[in-house]
Amino acid sequence: MRGVTLLSALILGVAPISASAEETVDIREWKVPYEESRPRDPFAYDATSIWFVGQRTGYLAHLNAETGDIHKIDLKEGSGPHNLIVGSDGVVWYAGNKTALIGCYDPVSKEIEEIEMPDPDARDPHTLIFDAGEENIWFTLQGSNMIGRLNIETRKVDLIASKTERSRPYGIKLAPDGSIWVALFGTSKLARIDAETMELTEVDLPRDTARPRRLEVLDDGGVWYVDYAGGVLGKYDPAAKAFEEWVLPQGEGARPYGMASDREGRLWMVATGVSPNVFLGFDPDREEFFGSTDIPSGGGTVRHMHYHRPSGAVWFGADTNYIGRAVVAPPLTE
Repeated sequence: MRGVTLLSALILGVAPISASAEETVDIREWKVPYEESRPRDPFAYDATSIWFVGQRTGYLAHLNAETGDIHKIDLKEGSGPHNLIVGSDGVVWYAGNKTALIGCYDPVSKEIEEIEMPDPDARDPHTLIFDAGEENIWFTLQGSNMIGRLNIETRKVDLIASKTERSRPYGIKLAPDGSIWVALFGTSKLARIDAETMELTEVDLPRDTARPRRLEVLDDGGVWYVDYAGGVLGKYDPAAKAFEEWVLPQGEGARPYGMASDREGRLWMVATGVSPNVFLGFDPDREEFFGSTDIPSGGGTVRHMHYHRPSGAVWFGADTNYIGRAVVAPPLTE
């Protein structure tokens, strides 16, 4: 079945594509002992070493997925850490969402460095990504309506203002050509940033009511996004300047949020508008949803996901106070 927009589905009576009930994925969750702390945005340094943040109560934490041990590093009061990423050197970088900074934690020295934003209007670093060489960290600032770049060596921060007011820059991803793509959650737009010139270009989605929240860019340069407001998975082809969209099996109220892609080029997302939340995949070659699996803890809301390529696992945090792992592919062998 070809991709259809939600609007055409409603007009033509096309039902959402159904996922196979027989195809599910193996999901395991670890209970986080810090109550109602909103553990989120886990990042797998390797198959067993997992870092995450506690957004509500302000900490970094490490999970040993083999033993189940969890160790917490408290941040200063009011930090509101929102997201983290881990470099190839093991250093942890986190977004101080309520303290207008990007933090750097060295697990060896146990020291924390705080890099403040150079502009008082840049108040809420949100989601971080590395560029291909880990020379820079690109990040969104949702309420500040900006996108930023931190040079890791010099610690210099450059900021770009979004062209549209209250556009709420949210999910952010690196494309194969080195460009940066951003979901503008407050609008029906995506943004592309030229990493060399810092020029920002907006791309209008097919429906004014769309609200893109997270996105993925595959090896062919195709930009995939989840429309949180419409329950839609979409693809933008930058070369052809063309769109395709598919309604999630859970329908308009699916509220797709956390998103990841695997080494086979398949998309994974979580429908958070249903209880329990549903983890499901989409195969672009077959143009079919598959692997629909209820999250055991219920999920509450799964906000962000990270795919660890060697182990074939997607990691996520749940508002039910769990860190979860969905195995979507066999581990790579050396």
